[in-house]
Amino acid sequence: MGVRTSNIMKANAVLMMLLMVTAALAGCAGDESEELIDQLEQDAATHEGMMESLNQTLDALQRDMALLNTTIESLNGQIGSLDGQILQHISDITALNKHNGSMTMEIDQLSSLIFTLNESMTRLESEVVVLETTRSSLTSQISSLETLKASLEAQVASLTAANQELVATNANSADEISDLQEIAASLNSTISGLLETIAELENSPPSSVNWSSTLDVVIERGFLKCGVKGGQYGMGYYDEDTGELSGLDISYCMAIAAAIGFNPDSDIEYIYTNSDRFELLSNGSVDVLIRTTTWTASRDADLNFDFGAINFFDGQGIMVNLDEFPNADSALDLDGASICVAIGSTSAGNIEDYFVENDMEYQAVSSWNDGPDFANEDCDAVTGDMSGLVSMKWQFEQDGSADFEMAIMPEVISKEPLASVTRDYDSEWNEVVSWVWYGMVTAEEFGITSHNYQSADTSNPSIDRFLNENLGLGTQLNPLDNTWMQSVLSSVGNYGEAYDDAFCDGGYDGYSGSESMSACLMPRSGTLNALESEGGLQYAPPMR
Repeated sequence: MGVRTSNIMKANAVLMMLLMVTAALAGCAGDESEELIDQLEQDAATHEGMMESLNQTLDALQRDMALLNTTIESLNGQIGSLDGQILQHISDITALNKHNGSMTMEIDQLSSLIFTLNESMTRLESEVVVLETTRSSLTSQISSLETLKASLEAQVASLTAANQELVATNANSADEISDLQEIAASLNSTISGLLETIAELENSPPSSVNWSSTLDVVIERGFLKCGVKGGQYGMGYYDEDTGELSGLDISYCMAIAAAIGFNPDSDIEYIYTNSDRFELLSNGSVDVLIRTTTWTASRDADLNFDFGAINFFDGQGIMVNLDEFPNADSALDLDGASICVAIGSTSAGNIEDYFVENDMEYQAVSSWNDGPDFANEDCDAVTGDMSGLVSMKWQFEQDGSADFEMAIMPEVISKEPLASVTRDYDSEWNEVVSWVWYGMVTAEEFGITSHNYQSADTSNPSIDRFLNENLGLGTQLNPLDNTWMQSVLSSVGNYGEAYDDAFCDGGYDGYSGSESMSACLMPRSGTLNALESEGGLQYAPPMR
């Protein structure tokens, strides 16, 4: 019956022994003992009742315990069943996660396909515009030829009538008649040729014109023709002592070559351009123009070119001969100065506007060799892009060609965004040219450099996509390699590294920011050429 029942039985046995001892003692103790015995018997009876009640309570507790054990066994069974359900749910969740991952990949693939289709649509829309323009031009030519045909037919009819009249009136003028017949025959031949030309134009669809992308032409040729400067330190500068080209524009050319699979040290032909730069681009003598070229509305529209990425935000400034204006520390101190400037250039227009707006006088000295003319003191000051003035001052200080003190005034009097340039209707090539620069900017934003790109954290999907995806660039015939950006980094580094190589001491680590660049001829910190994160304008669209 359990431990408690055993204890109760032991207590009853002890109590009975006490009663028996008490009875034995009663025979010896007299009346008082009898009263004590009676009291003890009553107490024993009371204890027996209590024991009986405790036994009943114990029985009830044992029944409750049995019921609880049954309930616990039932709950344990339910817990076992729930464990099975939990395991099934975990399995279902794992399967759903796997399915979700698969769906995410499909969504990414579809997004990439949509992007590609949109790019193709844009390209086709551009081609439609070209074809419509060509059709309009051909229609105009056909109309002109038909008008010419009618005129020639009228002349033939007139000559034929004149011939008949001469035959009728002067049968002896055989020589004149023969001449007229030869003229008529010649005109008939000309008309026949014109009719054949019209037929060919009508039967030749505009699509028969070759619209090959410059990228395909460059790949087939095997080298890139890059239009650059050769005399501006920091942008495009040829060092006669070393025989090497350097500068930000040169690094940009090298980056493009690397991106399309060329060796940037051997597969680029640098073509020095001056005022003929747009003509050379238009006639195909250069594939891309990266030559401190300001992006303007008229150049974009009237010259039929497309501008790409802006690799340098420049502005026009003025450098003054301090011997002529010894107290000048501002462009506003140059009233009455003679200024060397190329007449007809954007610089000439900007300097004229600046002096008019500030109610000052100046004398323009026409010069396409403004540096030497300024050094020869043909003018008191020279104006041009700030990057050009910095380079000019550096050159004078190196070779001592200017025998006077000079200073660049602090005012920036215009916006001169210097950008890459390609021909119109060459969108796939322009995209490559532009996104190579944006890739260099993005690399610096990520802190990815020429030294660490191979160990970059590609578990980050943005970095993995940046370093290991084509992103739709190139043509159907010549798509860029998936690792094109790694080739760019290997060749020239990120934007900060290229800037440091061009204007500073080349010691920049590629990720610590403009303030860590040292010995800069033209500092980047605090200028428009700093990254957007540093308050500048160099900012790349998403690489995805």
